Amino acid sequence: MITKVIKIGNSRGIRIPKTMIDQSGITDKVEIETKENKIIIKGIPQKRKNWEAAFEKMAQNNDDILLDKESLDNQNSWDEEEWTW
Repeated sequence: MITKVIKIGNSRGIRIPKTMIDQSGITDKVEIETKENKIIIKGIPQKRKNWEAAFEKMAQNNDDILLDKESLDNQNSWDEEEWTW
């Protein structure tokens, strides 16, 4: 796509069509950098996006159990016998 660079105050800018914004996944903030005579605009991913749904799915599949349960049980006496506090 070819577009014009326009004056915006003391800066210059371009208009990005809505369809391109939608396809890119860009929401509120972007990261901009220059590299090899190119301007790169990257969307900033939302941290922890969809975590709640993933945790619910884990619970349904019983995948949210503690894997190292033995270390919490009193069966492991390493702390009392080997470790000096």
